[in-house]
Amino acid sequence: MQKCFLFLLVFQFAFFANAQDMNALVKRVKTKLDLVNDYEADGNMKTDVSFIKAPIGKVKVYFKKPNHFRLKKNGGISLLPKGGVSVNMSSLIATNDFVAIAAGESMVNGTNTKVVKLLPSNDNSDIVLTTLYIDEPNLLVKKAITTTKENGTYEMEMRYGAFAQYGLPEKVIFSFNTKDYKLPKGVTLEFDDNEKPISDAQKMKNRKGRVEITYANYSINKGVSDLMFK
Repeated sequence: MQKCFLFLLVFQFAFFANAQDMNALVKRVKTKLDLVNDYEADGNMKTDVSFIKAPIGKVKVYFKKPNHFRLKKNGGISLLPKGGVSVNMSSLIATNDFVAIAAGESMVNGTNTKVVKLLPSNDNSDIVLTTLYIDEPNLLVKKAITTTKENGTYEMEMRYGAFAQYGLPEKVIFSFNTKDYKLPKGVTLEFDDNEKPISDAQKMKNRKGRVEITYANYSINKGVSDLMFK
């Protein structure tokens, strides 16, 4: 009985110590991201949805703390992440209202990462669970998987280059399921005048959508007007 009690004490201590370590790790990542108050970025976006043929298009991206994000594309078909869903890591972990739980390690594109599950403390949050794959030595999120109450699960994969010191990716791959037109909240499909959406919803079930944004440059902490997000 005493051995069982001691085992439980050791287990609880290890659990809470691990949880504290993961909370500290996520906060260190957030501190790095918080170096960026705002940015403008130019890039190319490729929309890859099985029922849509869309060319690569140029985009302009704007961000401002705490979670303002806007993506503008010149013509064509585009997927525009807005509001609660964003291809921006700062928006994804903008608050401290979460509990971080260690979930092992995993290789992401040749990099060993710590897997951390974030459980929101706020019951009203639309997010149910976020799983982060963190490159701990460089404090970079290599991949994030988010499950929401209303809009399913979506995934982001980040690849870094010249702006890694700010936690800003060189490339973002945003994936989602198009089932029943149930795109993540705030993600909209835009069509040119001569492009029409498929009318048969059955054709969209269990299809995967994928958006790739490759950034050419960033202008960081130069000031972005609030008008850009209206």
